[in-house]
Amino acid sequence: MSLTESEFTVLRATIASRGTVRMALVPITIFAWAALAIVVVLFGDLPVAALPPLAVLVGGFEAINALHVGVERIGRYLQVFYESPDGPSWETMAMTAAPRLRAAGVDPLFTVVFYAAAILNMTTALVSEPTPLETLIVGGLHAAFLVRVARARQVASSQRARDLRVFQETRVTATTGGQQASQ
Repeated sequence: MSLTESEFTVLRATIASRGTVRMALVPITIFAWAALAIVVVLFGDLPVAALPPLAVLVGGFEAINALHVGVERIGRYLQVFYESPDGPSWETMAMTAAPRLRAAGVDPLFTVVFYAAAILNMTTALVSEPTPLETLIVGGLHAAFLVRVARARQVASSQRARDLRVFQETRVTATTGGQQASQ
């Protein structure tokens, strides 16, 4: 197996494993968040007790987002540097079909799940009857997380096209730079 073939094989395996980890991380994150949220409702007497469960949501979301961004970036790399009309074309076909498949409602960042969990988590802070300042602080942190999730979703929606353009430009630069250096 050549270096090129082994790189392609390793990168496809990386996409598969990261995709699997991402799918497993969602229920693990939600389970850990729910367990902490229940503890907060049962035993928390301060509104700030809602922050550790929020931290679990933030950490889980950031890990899922990082895995998604990495998988997409590797996919665009493969698309630009490995795909050809007579070779593999999964990435090109997936990107070509994506606009028509959006109606299927696939959300690779699970944003609706994280929105719902964050909103439910905020209600755990209200159980202990917070002061207006506590509500502002705890609510502000929850709102910041919701904005982060919305922003990540927005960035993810244009990532494929952006990464494809960057890799295509990189390939052209590398090719023309290599030719100029040899002259």
